[in-house]
Amino acid sequence: MEGKFITKEQVLREKPEWGALGWVSSPHTTNAKDLVVIEVSLAPGNGHNFHHHPNQEEVIYVIEGEVEQWIGQESKMLTSGDVVFIPPAMVHATFNVSPQNAKLLAILGPAVGDGQGYEIVEVFEESPWKDLR
Repeated sequence: MEGKFITKEQVLREKPEWGALGWVSSPHTTNAKDLVVIEVSLAPGNGHNFHHHPNQEEVIYVIEGEVEQWIGQESKMLTSGDVVFIPPAMVHATFNVSPQNAKLLAILGPAVGDGQGYEIVEVFEESPWKDLR
């Protein structure tokens, strides 16, 4: 495997309804085998609802803003510089509770599957997750 420079113009960007994603590193963009790194922007009042990654650990680092972070059925307010570790298959969610965009860096490993190296199971419509917030 070789190193690779990625300019901000080359970062693959997506705009889900709740904010924006920038795929900083993934098997598709950098040929990384163990890490997926995603720049996440959450619009005010929006978030990434309850979900889990069956075979991936995740670290979320808050760059700016204030988020309501859930791990299982426990929540905590996080601000710039705060970090959360999420083990594989642990249900979690992140909601922007501030009036400005919240910016996060999500790091997952190992990379799984083809393409982006990211697996997700949405559970926000299931109990008890649908009733927590």
